[in-house]
Amino acid sequence: MLHSEVIEQTVAFVKETLIGAEGGHDWFHIERVYKNALRIAKDENVDPFIVALGALLHDIADSKFHNGDETVGPQKAKEFLTALEVAPEVIDHVVKIINNISFKGGNTKQQFKSPELDVIQDADRLDAIGAIGIARCFNYGGFKNRGLYDPEIAPNLSMSKEEYKNSEAPTINHFYEKLLLLKDRMNTETGSRLAHNRHIYMEGYLKQFYDEWNGVV
Repeated sequence: MLHSEVIEQTVAFVKETLIGAEGGHDWFHIERVYKNALRIAKDENVDPFIVALGALLHDIADSKFHNGDETVGPQKAKEFLTALEVAPEVIDHVVKIINNISFKGGNTKQQFKSPELDVIQDADRLDAIGAIGIARCFNYGGFKNRGLYDPEIAPNLSMSKEEYKNSEAPTINHFYEKLLLLKDRMNTETGSRLAHNRHIYMEGYLKQFYDEWNGVV
């Protein structure tokens, strides 16, 4: 099967699988990450086929929506690509990307590295910051019935992976525990450049948020 046909079928599979998904982790999130990954990949020495498949399948079954089970996504992707008779080495690479792309609190050492993962990780992180990142953050906070902000609950910057996964802190805390950290954790020059403006936007948003909270404006 041609690479273009595999990608076309993968798009259809992801769209169907994510019908009804939480708004920050739906098909449109995948589509944005996919487009950003292709954009970043133009400036990197990577396999575009692996970048495309990894980006499209990176959140096919996010563990947050499967009782914390991190094996569901990689297994689902592996079964799908195997059915399409994709080369085993490509499947193995995509599975490793899915297993290693997420932030997981920022204190967990990544077990696998590749230029393709670097590109997709940057694309995924870009969608977590800026205007869309803010919208996704509050959408997920609402989905989990979390408070917006509580001045008495300070952000925890030294969480373990399990603490991060199980945190019930207000949504604003997530800016400090993840979103504001991402600018300095980008892997590629293009990713860093794109993250810069989104980071500044978030800083401006937080200033406005606190000013309104405190009745300054």
